[in-house]
Amino acid sequence: MNMDSDLPFSQACENNKAPILTVLQQAFAGCSQVLEVGSGTGQHALHFAKHLPYLNWQASDQSVYLTALAERIRRAALPNLPVPLQLDICADPAPAIAADGLFTANTLHIMPWPVVQHFFSRLNELTAARASLCIYGPFNYNGQFSSASNQAFDASLKSRDPAMGIRDSEKVIELARQQGFHLKQDQPMPANNRFLWFTQNLQG
Repeated sequence: MNMDSDLPFSQACENNKAPILTVLQQAFAGCSQVLEVGSGTGQHALHFAKHLPYLNWQASDQSVYLTALAERIRRAALPNLPVPLQLDICADPAPAIAADGLFTANTLHIMPWPVVQHFFSRLNELTAARASLCIYGPFNYNGQFSSASNQAFDASLKSRDPAMGIRDSEKVIELARQQGFHLKQDQPMPANNRFLWFTQNLQG
């Protein structure tokens, strides 16, 4: 029945893709080229490319995830969803595309904090001028977990790797600000997640 049953599948992606799309329709309304960092299974990329046909949605991920991601995208055969790119944020050069939108979901708590910092330091290399930056995932506020489930999730992450963990929203917002990206909207999402939408103000 499911033609993609042989490919990696994320139930979380299925659960959150519709609420995320609702915010993306606003955040990327003026965009034409989006780079998704950490596309994972590709379920988000397919859903958003299908429902935002005016966008060219460029998926990317580390090489270990690329084969399955590329296969899901190949089967979808959407005209605005090209072959995914290899992008290890610490090792690979920025894609040669002028992305006026950047999207990443559920990645910052997986990356060690120095990698998160490196990701933000490359924002202006990864995007064109006046880009919109959209980040989805769980965040702490004032150093506190926003729910018991997030606290349990954080403990689970740290049991896998002590370098993982839910990030403080204030620190993430400051990293974005240092690169000229300013918080436009902090939207509550289902399952104690948030959607952070930043816009870029050019200096001078």
